Amino acid sequence: MDTFWNLLKEPFVWGLLLGLLIAFFLWKAGFSAARRLAKEIKRLEGELRELTGHLNTQLKINASGNQSLQTELDALRQQNETLRVNFAALQQKPGRAELRQLQITETAIRMMREQAPGFAPAWEKALRQAEADVEAADSGLKRLVRRVIPGLAAPSNPGSESGEI
Repeated sequence: MDTFWNLLKEPFVWGLLLGLLIAFFLWKAGFSAARRLAKEIKRLEGELRELTGHLNTQLKINASGNQSLQTELDALRQQNETLRVNFAALQQKPGRAELRQLQITETAIRMMREQAPGFAPAWEKALRQAEADVEAADSGLKRLVRRVIPGLAAPSNPGSESGEI
């Protein structure tokens, strides 16, 4: 034991012991930090798995919503096309053009009753005006009124139904 005390009195041994003590504390601090970092990595990996699961769920929900919207949009496009074709077919029904021409002619004759002096120019003028009136009646509020009450399809001139022949 005497040699042990003699060794402790040497400055080299004191430096060695002090260096080993510092190394031990540094090793312990590094080991603790490594354990903390390992726990943090595990926690972050779990959080990442959870967030990935939430993201996958959200993407599935969005995909199903987008799919239903796309299906509905396709159905509406198909319905729109069908209605367009049906409307075009109804416009081309036999008798539709003749009925329109009859309306135009009747309106022109009513106007001619008022403007009898110069028959030919007045007839052409009345025919053009009747066509314009029918075009105007084919759109907007006049069309709705004409469809609801067909007898109101009279010309726009106030004296047109004067009863003159």
